[in-house]
Amino acid sequence: MQPDRHAQPGTGARPADPGNGQLPPGHLLDGRYRIGPRIARGGMASVYEATDLRLDRTVAVKVMHAGLGDDEEFAARFVREARAAAGLSHPNVVSVYDQGRDAGVVYLAMELVSGHTLRDVIRKESPLSPARALALLEPVLSALAAAHRAGLIHRDIKPENVLIAEDGRVKVADFGLAKAISADTQHTVTGGVLIGTVSYLAPELVVDGKADARADVYAVGVLLYELLTGRKPHQGDSPIQVAYKHVHEDVPPPSREVPGLPAYVDALVARATARDRVHRPADAGVLLHQVHRVAHALAEGVDDDADLTADLTPLLLAGSWPDAPEADERDEVRSDTAELGEAPVTEPLRRAPAPAWDDDEMAALLGPSRATTAVAVPADRTRAVPARPASPPGSPPAAPPARPAAGPARPRRSRRGPLLLVLALLVVAAVGGGAYWFGWARYTSTPGVIGLAEAAAVDRLEAAGLSAELGDPAYSETVPKGRVISTDPEAGAQVLDGGTVTLVLSLGKERYDVPKLAGLTRGEAEAELTDTSLTLGQVVERWSETVPEGTVIRSDPARGTTLRPGTAVDLVVSKGRRPIPVKDWTGKDADRATAAMEKRDLVVEVTGEEYSEVVPEGHVISQDPTSDTLFKGDTVSLVVSLGPPLVEVPSLVAVGVDEATQRLKDLGFEVDVENSSAYIGLGYVYSSDPGAGEMVPKGSTITLFLV
Repeated sequence: MQPDRHAQPGTGARPADPGNGQLPPGHLLDGRYRIGPRIARGGMASVYEATDLRLDRTVAVKVMHAGLGDDEEFAARFVREARAAAGLSHPNVVSVYDQGRDAGVVYLAMELVSGHTLRDVIRKESPLSPARALALLEPVLSALAAAHRAGLIHRDIKPENVLIAEDGRVKVADFGLAKAISADTQHTVTGGVLIGTVSYLAPELVVDGKADARADVYAVGVLLYELLTGRKPHQGDSPIQVAYKHVHEDVPPPSREVPGLPAYVDALVARATARDRVHRPADAGVLLHQVHRVAHALAEGVDDDADLTADLTPLLLAGSWPDAPEADERDEVRSDTAELGEAPVTEPLRRAPAPAWDDDEMAALLGPSRATTAVAVPADRTRAVPARPASPPGSPPAAPPARPAAGPARPRRSRRGPLLLVLALLVVAAVGGGAYWFGWARYTSTPGVIGLAEAAAVDRLEAAGLSAELGDPAYSETVPKGRVISTDPEAGAQVLDGGTVTLVLSLGKERYDVPKLAGLTRGEAEAELTDTSLTLGQVVERWSETVPEGTVIRSDPARGTTLRPGTAVDLVVSKGRRPIPVKDWTGKDADRATAAMEKRDLVVEVTGEEYSEVVPEGHVISQDPTSDTLFKGDTVSLVVSLGPPLVEVPSLVAVGVDEATQRLKDLGFEVDVENSSAYIGLGYVYSSDPGAGEMVPKGSTITLFLV
C-alpha cells in the first residue's frame, strides 16, 4: 500500500488503512482535515471528530467504509446526494460543508453537533408526555418538510439520526446519505441499512424497496409511538420478523401501553403509520400541520375532540360501525380480527347513534299487525310480539278478546312517537348533511405539483377544480428553473372547491458573480459583497509598490467567478509600499555597498570621488542618507575615496642626504636611505625610487640611493 501523500513527518500520523476503514488519529485527510477520535460507527460509515486546518474549526468527518467507497457507482451517488443535501439550508438540518475523495477514501465533512441523540432521551425519559413528544418531533418534521420540498427523501429517520445540541437545538443528520443508497442496495447490503433501521421501515420499503416522502412520514409516526410508550411498536426475534409485522400488522394505539392518552393522539399515530401509504399525510409538511393541531389541543387541555379525532383517523378506519362495541369490548374485537388475519381496527371508531325508542313508540310503529309472532329489530332491542289467531276463511272478523271485568280500560297508544322520530331523523340528516358539506364535501385536497412545469401544474390544479396563481418566484438548488418549488396550501391540505393555490416557481440555482473589488477600500469591498449576496472571507495584507495602503489588490475567487449565495470571498489588501531600512556603508567597500543596496531594489548613485588620507581607495567616504527607511526605487548617494592625494617626487640628484631627506618629509613622504652600487662615501643623492617627476600618493616611502 502506498503511504499517504498527506502524512506529515514528525506528527506521529500513520497512513490510513482503507482495508479496515479505520483512520488513525492525526491522519491528514485530503490535505485539510486533521483526523481526531472516532465518535460513531455505523453499517456504512464511521464518523470522526476532525479539525479543518483551512478554516480552523472543528467538524465531523464521515468516512465511507472501504467496501462501499470502492464501488464507483455508489460513490457517484453519494457525491450527488451529498451535494443535494448541502443545498438544504435549514436550522434543523446538520450542515454539510465539504465532500471529497482522498486515496480511495470517500468522505463528507459536516457540522459537529455537541450534545446527545433522541435515543438518549428515549432511554432516560420515556414514556414522554404527548406535549413533550410533539415538541421534539416538530423540528424534525420541519427539517423533513424542507427536504421534501427540495425533492429529497431521508429514508433513515431513527432516534440515532436526531441530534439534540447542548443548547436544546434539534438537528436531523444523514440527509442524502440514505437516499444515496438505491432500492436494490437496500436489499443486498447485509447488516446495513435494512437491518440497522428495520424498526422504522415503511411497509412499501420492505415489499418493493421503493419509497417517497410518505416513507419518512411513516418513520416519524413510529418515532412518535416510541416517544409516547418507550418501546418500538413491532418486536421480533429477528429483523425479518419485525419487517413482516410492518407489512402485515398495524401500529397499535399508544394508549394500550400508556392509558389515558387522548383519542386524537392515537389517531395521529394511526394516520402517520397507515400501512397503505395512500392514507398517510402526503409529506412531512402535511404531518407537521396535523401535529400543530394536536399540540394546540393538548395545550388547551382538551381531553377529547371528536372532530379532530375523526379528521386524523385514516379513511380506511373511519367507516361507520353501527354495532360498535363499547370501550371495554374493543380489545376483544381487535383480538378477533387479528386472529382472522384482518387489519386490526384502530381507535377511535365512529358509531351510528342507536334510536332511543320506548315501548309505546315501538308498539305504535308495529301497529295492529296480524302477522307473525316477532319482528326483527336491532339486536339489543328485539322484542316478542304476541300473535293473534288467524280467522278461518269466510268467517266474520273475530271479535276482540274480552277484557277482564275488573281491569281498567286500556289507554289509547300515543302516536307522537313516530312523528317525533321522523322529525328527529330529519334533523339528524340535515345536521349531518350540513356538517358533511361544510366540513368535508366542499373541500378538495391540494394535489402535489412540486417539480412540474407551470403549465402542467396549472392543468393538474384545474383538473382538481382549483385555480392557480403565481407567487413570488424563488431560487432552488434542486428544482430546475421554471418548475414548481412549493404551493400554498401545501400538497394534501384541504382547500375549498374552486379555491386558489399559489404556485412558487423556481428561478433555478441562485448564483452570483464576484464583482470587481480591486481598487476599492476594504469597507467598500465588503459592502459590495453584501450587495451581491456574498460574504467577506479572510483578509490578507500584502505590500504593494503600486496600490495605496488599505486598497484591495485582488480577490479570491477572482472577479467574474460564479458562486452560490453566502460564499466567502477572500481579499488581498495592500499594506502600502514595503519599507527598506538603509545600512550605513561609510568606510566600507563601495562595490559591496552598491551590490547590497541594489539587491534591495534601491538605486545607488556615486556622486563624487575624493582623495582621502584616512579612507582607502575604493571605499565610501560619505553616504546620503546614512541611516533611514526608504522604499523601492529610492536613491542612495555615495562619495568614494580615491585614496591619499598624489604628490610629484622632486629631483634630488647631487643633493646632500640630509637636505634631500628634509625636503621629502616636508612633502609628506616617508624616506628610506640606501647606498648605491657606486657608493664611494660622498653622501650625495645618486638617484631615488620612485624617480623624480613621478606622482606618488602622499605618505608613500621614497628610497634615496647615495654615491
